[in-house]
Parts: sequence; C-alpha cells; structure tokens
Amino acid sequence: MKGIFITVEGPDGAGKTSVMRELVPRLREKTTQVIVETREPGGIPIAEKIRQIILDPKNDKMDERTEALLYAAARRQHLVQKVFPAIEAGQIVICDRFVDSSLAYQGAGRKIGIAAVASINEFATEGFKPDLTLYLDIDSDTGLQRIQSHRHDDLDRLDVETPEFHQRVRHGYLKLVEAEPERFVTIDAHRPIEQVIDDCYEAIIRKYTNYFF
Repeated sequence: MKGIFITVEGPDGAGKTSVMRELVPRLREKTTQVIVETREPGGIPIAEKIRQIILDPKNDKMDERTEALLYAAARRQHLVQKVFPAIEAGQIVICDRFVDSSLAYQGAGRKIGIAAVASINEFATEGFKPDLTLYLDIDSDTGLQRIQSHRHDDLDRLDVETPEFHQRVRHGYLKLVEAEPERFVTIDAHRPIEQVIDDCYEAIIRKYTNYFF
C-alpha cells in the first residue's frame, strides 16, 4: 500500500502541537500501518540545528530571504532523510508544518510574496505536496493571547512579531486554502482542543478509510 503524507498547519496559537500529541497515538490504535510523526523545521538532527538558528530571538538581524532559504534548506534535508524513505516504505507520515507555512509566514507575513517563496520550495521539494492538509484556523488576536498565556517564557522570533505580521500570516493561509480546497480541510481551532482533535481524526479516517479499521 502506498504511503501518505499528511500535514497539520495553522497560525501561531492554533494548537497544532497539542493536536499532534493526542491525534497520532489515537490514529496508531486504528491501523497496522507505521505512522511517522515529525515536524518542520526539524525532524532530523541537521534540520533541528537549522530550526534553532531560525527561531533564536537573538538572531534579530536575519534577513527575510535568508529566513526563507533556511526553511527551504531544512525542508529539503528532512524530506530526503526522513519523509521520502517513509513514503516509499508505505508508511503514513504526519508532519507539523510544511511548505504552506513558508508561503504564509515568509510569503505573506514577511511580504516576500507567495509566488517567490513557492519558487524556492519547488526547487527544494521537487514539487512534492501533501496528500491532505489539516488547517487549524484561528484569528491572530486569539492565537497571540494563547501564546502569551501558555508560552510566555519560551517565545521564539516569530512569536514576538507584530500583530500585523500575524494577521498577514492568517490571510495568507486563507488564500492557500481557497486555492486548493481539494487538499485542505479547515478545522475551527477556536473551540476546545478535544473538539479540534476529534475533527482532525475524523477528517483523516474519512479520507483514508482503507488504511484504518
């Protein structure tokens, strides 16, 4: 059976990490397929080191295009070393963020342009795309309030960006969802986390019934 690639996306504060923590074990109980849980940037040692550079608040002089290129570099290594082999082995890969994050954050948020960032990532990924993307939607004000409440002692470079930046990120995501409705499933992330997890679980089970029992 062919492997599948599922991504979880959303603005900061949407609850992706919490969703992944509960969703993946729940899915593993319903399949004999190997489920690989990973994240971007990161997932492998080289990419995790790049992640540290990108998100370190001390690197406040980082140029927007440098940031976009570092994300693409981490993504390429992650794909080659972890994602592609898992897919080829028929496994299910569930990834916290992928190209859509770069398009929303660097393309829209940093105002580089979605098309320009898409071009960088086309080269990095060789056009590889997720089979399904769960987009956890939340308005930027609510997302930032959650970050301040839950991660105020562990804020990264993107967490401390302006409200206007985070608004642009969300609008960028909404454009992506509108452009590819066949790939995205939008989940309302304003609701309690249990409901969000249930919706994500049902979206995956519904689309890939032959992988689960």
